[in-house]
This record gives sequence, structure tokens and C-alpha cells, in this order.
Amino acid sequence: MKHLRILGIRGLPAAHGGFETFAEYLALYLRDRGWKVTVYCQIDGQGPVYEDMWEGIHRVNIPVDIPGPKGTIAFDWLATRHAAAQSRDLCLTLGYNTAVFCAWLRLKGVPNVINMDGIEWARAKWGGVAKTWFWLNDWMGCWLGNHLVADHPGIARHLQTRVKAAKITMIPYGAAEVTTAPQEPVRALGLVPGRYLTVVARAEPENSILEVVTGFSAAPRGVQLAVLGKYDEGNAYHRAVKAAAGPEVAFLGAIYDKTVVQALRAHSLAYVHGHQVGGTNPSLVEALGAGNAVIAHDNQFNRWVVGEGAAYFADAGQFSATLATLLAAPDRVDAMRAASRKRFLERFTWPQVLTEYQVMLEQWLPQR
Repeated sequence: MKHLRILGIRGLPAAHGGFETFAEYLALYLRDRGWKVTVYCQIDGQGPVYEDMWEGIHRVNIPVDIPGPKGTIAFDWLATRHAAAQSRDLCLTLGYNTAVFCAWLRLKGVPNVINMDGIEWARAKWGGVAKTWFWLNDWMGCWLGNHLVADHPGIARHLQTRVKAAKITMIPYGAAEVTTAPQEPVRALGLVPGRYLTVVARAEPENSILEVVTGFSAAPRGVQLAVLGKYDEGNAYHRAVKAAAGPEVAFLGAIYDKTVVQALRAHSLAYVHGHQVGGTNPSLVEALGAGNAVIAHDNQFNRWVVGEGAAYFADAGQFSATLATLLAAPDRVDAMRAASRKRFLERFTWPQVLTEYQVMLEQWLPQR
């Protein structure tokens, strides 16, 4: 039986972001095609490692009683050691944040494919120590992985400054297509279907939240801006975003219920994506899958994902002007929606993405 071990995530079922969602889809897809899939799961607390099954997926549950990033690092080390000790099963490591541990897999002769994620060390939110750690692990992942996956052509070009192109396969993230969704979750949040824009992002400077809220609040819009995410009054940037918000901005908090998030996307007037760095962002792909008109920060990453069917902005003033133009041109918004749906079907459906992963992984299965 073909056997894949997935490392680098918090665990399944998915509850912590894009990598977990992708891992869940991939695990179930491979399960249905006769593979055995083992996923390493981080459990809060103390106790021995234990194993169980979820939806036909083998889970290795590793308790860790260390909070925060240090706990994640400890979990990654324990998971890597466990995977190396079992056999020479193929491993898929999602992310390079602790790629130095992959040296243990190489030492034990375990084949390991690494999804290199985004250019984490370039993010403005990190201090010097964290940037150095990520930069070093970026290099280590390139050296130690048997093969690398880039989720965006821009990331592939970045990796080619470290390794040969033949060591890299470009496969983006996927998303589920959303064609219908109930309106009740939207109305329960105080929103009117079709009369709001959505922003789904962590409140960080590199995600342009302040520019978006400032630009939106520069004039009355007649629609609302629904901002999803956690905002902490103890965080200076979070306070600045809230201070810039006008009466038409609604802060909805962090929402993890997939049904609610899908409904918000399905009934939004447009999706605003302010991410300035990174590769193929899962939230942006999900917006395409919902057929959202997209207003995105103007950079190489977003332009490849969405294409020319989106509207783009560089700062708060440009966002304000772009929004005013779109609100006065409903026909253009409809055309943007159609372009998003077309781009999604061209490149980002789960069957496309998962088939490409299966083909790539089969090339690295150890010979029995």
C-alpha cells in the first residue's frame, strides 16, 4: 500500500488555516485512491503519544504542554523523530519553519517532499531573531528536501535562487466552488446580502488592513465593509485600524465556521485582498471559488492568482477611488465576478490540484 505521512500542521480535522484545509482534502483524496495516510496532530497537554483513526486517516497524536511557537517547534521535532523511526514511508512536510529537523529524515533515508509556503522571513511582523530563523530554515528546506513544492510561480522563482529548477514543482492551493449558500448566517451578523464587502485576513501591516479601512471610510459608501479577524486592544496596529473605521465598517471577529464564511463570501458584493507578500493565498482562491469580484493589492502574487479580471490598489487613496468607481458601475462588478469564476475553474479546483499532487508524490515513493 502506498503510504504518505503528513507533517507540519496542527492536525485533522482542519481548524487552523490553509495548510490544514489542504492536508484534509489531500488525505481524503489519497485515501479514496487506496493510499494509507498518516497525519501528525499536536495535542495540548501531557501524556504519551497515542494513535487513532479519523475518517479513515491514521492520526499520530503528540501531546505538547509548551504554549506558543516553542510548543510548535517541540511538536515538529517529536513528529519528525516519530516519522523517521517508523519506516522509509514518504513524508510530505508542509512549511519550512522548522526545516532544520528534516536533516534527521535525510540521515535516516526517509524521502521527504517539502511545500515551501511563502517567503516568511520577508514579513514585516517578525523581529530580527525570527527573521533570521526563518531565513536559515528557508535555505535548509531547499537543501534537505528531496523535492520542493512552490505554490506560486513567484515562489518557484525565489527557490530557483537556491536550487535547480528540476527540484521544484509548482502546484497552487485549491478551494471548493461555492455556487449557493443560505442567507441566514449573513443576516444574523447584521449584514444585507449583496450590500457589503468582505475582508478575511490577519490584522497585520503587510495585509493592508489599515489602508483598506481608511480608504473605505473616506466617504459614505451606502454599503458595509465586513472585516473578519481577531482584534486586540493591546495591539497598537489593531487600535489604529479600529480608530480609522467609519460607521459603515463592521468588525465581525474571528469566524471559523465554514458554513458562515462560505455564506459571507457567496453573498458579498466584492472581496478585498490586501496581502502584499506571499504566494498563492488560500483566502484569495476561496474568493475566486465563490465567484467574488476581487479588489486586490497590486503585486505579482495577487496578479498571477486573479489575473486581469480584478481591480487593484496600492494605497488607501487608490483603494478609495477604485471602490467609488466600482460602486458606480454594477456591470463591471458583474464582469469581475465572471472573470473570477473563470480563473478559478482554469487553475484552482481541488480535482486539478490534488491530481497534480498525487502524480508528483508517486514519483518519490520509496521502492519496496
